[in-house]
Amino acid sequence: MNVEKRSALIVGATGLVGNELLHILLQSDTYEHIKVLVRKPLSIKHDKLTQVVVNFDELNKYEVEFNVHDVFCCLGTTIKKAGSQAAFKKVDFEYPIQAAKLAKNHGAQQFLIVSAIGANAQSNIFYSRVKGEVEEALKQIQFASLHIFRPSLLLGSRKEFRFGEKAAAIIIPIFSPLLAGKLNKYKPIQAKQVAQAMVQNAIKIRSGEFEYEWKQMRHNDV
Repeated sequence: MNVEKRSALIVGATGLVGNELLHILLQSDTYEHIKVLVRKPLSIKHDKLTQVVVNFDELNKYEVEFNVHDVFCCLGTTIKKAGSQAAFKKVDFEYPIQAAKLAKNHGAQQFLIVSAIGANAQSNIFYSRVKGEVEEALKQIQFASLHIFRPSLLLGSRKEFRFGEKAAAIIIPIFSPLLAGKLNKYKPIQAKQVAQAMVQNAIKIRSGEFEYEWKQMRHNDV
């Protein structure tokens, strides 16, 4: 394993996976500097952490911040929260692709993104189609190393209340044992497990495109 000290940038550090990811990276011996792009400052303080308050509609103004080894993208919203399909697509497609282009231009070696199970650019379901479109667009950027993580229902403590996800988090685990074989990719997973999988695969520093679903993310300690 390469023991080179690395730098990382998190886009979307306030979400369920992003928050877990930030704490894991701060504790990692591999990463000596972590930057986060945020709309407003986080309460956390750490010697390794630099917070950059940004306007995501003007990411080009912060392009120097993308001069890191690895970029972790955990951006994501819901149509209800965003207010419209167009606003949803801005957060889940436009921002990640803009971030990826800036990262590529500044020599980032790895780009790791949280997508979703069922992502398919040809899907009739808007959410799944957007997730598929962002995956396809990222592949066209041609990073030395691209990692796509596709969780199903994310489990964890959210700062915001989402009734649908809260209800699903109670009901789905009951039926989770029935999701065997090819259906296991639909099993819920702890956000911390996804974050750990992202870091563990990032420090392997491999070239190519890699995709992870429940089976590939579940073996991490929580």
